[in-house]
Amino acid sequence: MLSRSFDAQPAPAHWILVVTGVVALLTVASDRVWPTARHVVTIAHEGGHALVAVAAGRRLAGVRLHSDTSGVTVSSGRPTGPGVILTVAAGYTTPSLLGLGAAGLLATGRVTLLLQLLVALLLTMLVVVRNGFGVLSVLVSTAVVLGVSWFAADDVQAGFAAYATWFLLVGAVRPIVEVQRQRRRRRAWDSDPDQLARLTGLPGTFWVGAFGAVSLGCLAAAAAALVV
Repeated sequence: MLSRSFDAQPAPAHWILVVTGVVALLTVASDRVWPTARHVVTIAHEGGHALVAVAAGRRLAGVRLHSDTSGVTVSSGRPTGPGVILTVAAGYTTPSLLGLGAAGLLATGRVTLLLQLLVALLLTMLVVVRNGFGVLSVLVSTAVVLGVSWFAADDVQAGFAAYATWFLLVGAVRPIVEVQRQRRRRRAWDSDPDQLARLTGLPGTFWVGAFGAVSLGCLAAAAAALVV
């Protein structure tokens, strides 16, 4: 199984990449589907906070995922400094970076490896989740990826992996737009950009722009690798 993971399979056909990209865009743009699909982006967002907190030497207390697609990651350590800044900044950038990494694996035909890494990341996330809805959300996501990787035909696996990649890349952009709208209405006083503003002295709008630049840059790089 491990040997097959690192073997290159045929890269998804160009039409599969295009169709799954369009479907991912429609998913993110749909006000009906997005509230449910957004839970996946929240898992990646909070997972980014948790991973960087541990890497920065902070003590991770746990992650909570809520039914309204919000989440919170609690860690303890120095209240200022690079560690906490990187931890807070990781949330909005992680889905895009994951999507870019997934695009790199797709471009080299590592579909099986990509699916197995997604499962590994979800199972790791399961260890740090501390509420019932969060556990359910991660378990459902894990079951879907496992089901596809175990039982689906190769073409279906490739299509699913391509869709998941595009969804992470495109889905990373909408929450950044949403948080800026909430900030304009003064409904997000404790958002990641506002926390970073207090930590660094740079305005929250700067951080929203930085998150947007990272997300759009990752999307452009992935598109160049996969479909151009």
